[in-house]
Amino acid sequence: MLTARKAISIGEAIEKIMGDVCTGVAERVPLMEASGRYLAQDIRANQDVPAFDRSLYDGFAIRAKDTINANQMKLVLIEIVGHIGAGAVFQGEVSDNQAVRIMTGAEMPKCCDAVIMLEHVKELMVDGKSYISIDKQIAENEKVFKKGAEITEGSQLVKKGERISPGIIGLLATFGYSEVLVGAKPKVGVLATGSELLDVEEPLAPGKIRNSNSYMLMAQIEQLGATPVFLGKLEDDLEQSFNAVEQALEKVDVLITTGGVSVGDFDYLPEIYELLGAQVLFNKLAMRPGSVTTVAKVKNQFLFGLSGNPSASFIGFELFVRPVLRTLLGNKQPYLNTHKAILTENFLVPNNFTQLIRAKVKVEGTDIFAFSNGLNMSNSITSLVGADSLVLLPPSKCGYEKGSLVDILLLSEEGQSECFFLT
Repeated sequence: MLTARKAISIGEAIEKIMGDVCTGVAERVPLMEASGRYLAQDIRANQDVPAFDRSLYDGFAIRAKDTINANQMKLVLIEIVGHIGAGAVFQGEVSDNQAVRIMTGAEMPKCCDAVIMLEHVKELMVDGKSYISIDKQIAENEKVFKKGAEITEGSQLVKKGERISPGIIGLLATFGYSEVLVGAKPKVGVLATGSELLDVEEPLAPGKIRNSNSYMLMAQIEQLGATPVFLGKLEDDLEQSFNAVEQALEKVDVLITTGGVSVGDFDYLPEIYELLGAQVLFNKLAMRPGSVTTVAKVKNQFLFGLSGNPSASFIGFELFVRPVLRTLLGNKQPYLNTHKAILTENFLVPNNFTQLIRAKVKVEGTDIFAFSNGLNMSNSITSLVGADSLVLLPPSKCGYEKGSLVDILLLSEEGQSECFFLT
């Protein structure tokens, strides 16, 4: 028996989906391949940084106590007894009133506890020996980067769930992590429905449209860091479609279908869910566009039945698929960021459902302004081009006037840990 359709709120839908989602499996990858992935473990320092006292400048490593009496009236002469390049270690002894020429980053010689910069000394020869003259007292540890001053061994470097940025890559390399444990990329299948669909390279024909949704969804999946799997399209035949969906579930971790979830004669997905023994979490939403969005589960696999209309499909992905994939990847901030914004035009049409308007935002001082981004229809594809946000317009009998303060969801890579619809 097919599940009856009853509209639920966006928040209820997200709660039904996310209540059963756990962080996905982890895998170990080479550091060179870890950029953009999410750490599946806390990373701690396995050494001090710096690992030794080192010079902050080119100059001379000295004993600070040898300069106690130095002033402009009474110069102190210190003998130069060696030279240390970056990466080298001085093996000799440094006695009283002796110095070693040192490069930036080089390890300080034993017994030396300060560095005086090149430009603050004069070099001279006395009886065939090289000296520097110093005209001021140098403090202990001056111009020295002390062992462990930046990071001490055992301290936390990066938390589990952090997205690995170029800076984090450099940090991990500093500590010798050639491999890291990250969230494995889930395989996400995309399966379109409808005999009216053409591949993008095919010429248009009467009654046909190109399969744009699959390509858009593949890009959304890849942008999040998961692995998209193109599975083609379903024909308008129940048995063939059921077999295709059943086979698709064996190849992927998550399956997205686009179209086929409404109540048309060839909208077979509700019947396919029943044949699969799927648990339908919901099949109707109090939102536009995308009210027919359906989500089901077969064992532990999600089946996202998105609308065949481009804007509705895009929004359904961002609201419902995105947090699941981000959680599977190990991201601790899976939800779209939210802000307040000021409407720049009227939306005076009464609506019983929450409307989501594709928009662009502009920041002026402390205010954020939201501009509608083209045709506000579910079948519009142009409204998605350049859109950086979704304006939320809750149900209203009179609509919303220009200047109204509304909530927006930002379509950015950054996310937040709390879901706006659940607060």
